Amino acid sequence: MFLSRRSEQLPWKKQKLLDIHQALNSDPVDIETLRWAAVSEGGLLTDGIRRKVWPTLLSINVYNLPAKPSKDVREDHKDYRQVVLDVRRSMRRFPKGMRVDEREVLQEQLIDIILDVLRRNPQLHYYQGYHDIVVTFLLVVGERMTIGIMEKLSNHHLRDFMDPTMDSTKHILNYLMPILEQVDRELHDFMIRSEVGTIFALSWLITWYGYVLSDFRHVLRLYDFFLASHPLMAIYFAAVVRRSKEVKSSECDMASVHHLLSQMPQDLPYEELIGRAQSLFISCPPSLLTQSAVFTSSVNICVPWELNPRPFALLTQCSTTEPQEHLL
Repeated sequence: MFLSRRSEQLPWKKQKLLDIHQALNSDPVDIETLRWAAVSEGGLLTDGIRRKVWPTLLSINVYNLPAKPSKDVREDHKDYRQVVLDVRRSMRRFPKGMRVDEREVLQEQLIDIILDVLRRNPQLHYYQGYHDIVVTFLLVVGERMTIGIMEKLSNHHLRDFMDPTMDSTKHILNYLMPILEQVDRELHDFMIRSEVGTIFALSWLITWYGYVLSDFRHVLRLYDFFLASHPLMAIYFAAVVRRSKEVKSSECDMASVHHLLSQMPQDLPYEELIGRAQSLFISCPPSLLTQSAVFTSSVNICVPWELNPRPFALLTQCSTTEPQEHLL
């Protein structure tokens, strides 16, 4: 767990900024302090800090960034038409009051970034919602850094979403109910009876909540958290945004519960929820929940997530053939 490092002599924000700068300037870079900063109250505080810390958390060489996309990046690309349609519909993801010409320039960059990452990584497959993640980084770190970040994330944290089918994504969604069972058995049982499933959380997961949150500050706060955490943390966060009283007071049928859960509240207590998601991950790690979820993969490997950070691969890691009585 991350430990508080506040100083009694300085206001906590100033102390945190000092800690971050010291961590960035240390040799080697103090990654644990940067992770602590990204997860703890307030996250990374400013976009200027994010531009330095986000690449560091992902081990990106800022002195060797990919070149800007070439002029022919759009030629004969199988995903070009869908990417353009999605980006053209993404106007609400840009700051209110941004000039039309500025937004249009960024949208063109957004199209080129997506196609460039896909062209250089043919094993990756575009999915609707991917652009919501890309635009978040583009607005903060600029074009070339976004390419570097998205290439790393697409091959790691987001890799399972970029398979040819949605099978791996569905398996990760299936993980939500076993986690929820550990924290709110009554709500879990209510949702099972309603047959609502987990599809309501799809857009949360595959966009890192960028699509469903209207305040960009909240999106950035969650991105700080997810970049410093295990690739499955987004599904743990979904489990703590459970709105238990509202759901259990609704009609116990699929339509009613799905409609309620699909409406993401905009006034969430983000710091509290981040702390709860982190504690939940520690108390209920993936290895303890695997047998409670419905998975079909026969993979049975056990490696650190830093070395094999595909979420679906992690779902089947470290499983044992012995029954776990507390999950049966």
